[in-house]
Amino acid sequence: MRYLHTMLRVRNLDAALDFYCNKLGLKESRRRVDEKNRYTLVFLIAPGDEALVETSKKSGRPGLEVELTYNWDSEDYGEARYFGHLAYEVDDIYATCERLMQAGVTINRPPRDGVMAFVRSPDKHSIELLQKGGALPPQEPWTSMPNTGKW
Repeated sequence: MRYLHTMLRVRNLDAALDFYCNKLGLKESRRRVDEKNRYTLVFLIAPGDEALVETSKKSGRPGLEVELTYNWDSEDYGEARYFGHLAYEVDDIYATCERLMQAGVTINRPPRDGVMAFVRSPDKHSIELLQKGGALPPQEPWTSMPNTGKW
């Protein structure tokens, strides 16, 4: 058994792609449009995982992807809190959170400890950001920044 992908339902594909690609930094690896069944699937990979995804294809299906599922007919998925979260390792958690804030993303759980932060997608999926390697020394404004919303 091997990990292939995590599927997330999205309400607005453009808003989801803006968040995951333009703000979070993932890359679209493939797309499937099914007109008969009225949905679009967009598969995303993390930067730097291209070689791992290519290697995974040699074992069968591509792996290490996030699948965004956009059903063309509207449906209310609620808060989607039952899902849990996606987690990504980042080179500099402070720089990543600053970049996301500048792009209009709310940092729900700031990286006060220099290790972990949480943000949410437009569809309210939680995204955990983890510092690569050891914790960075605590620094402002993160140390005193309160939690916002849910994660």
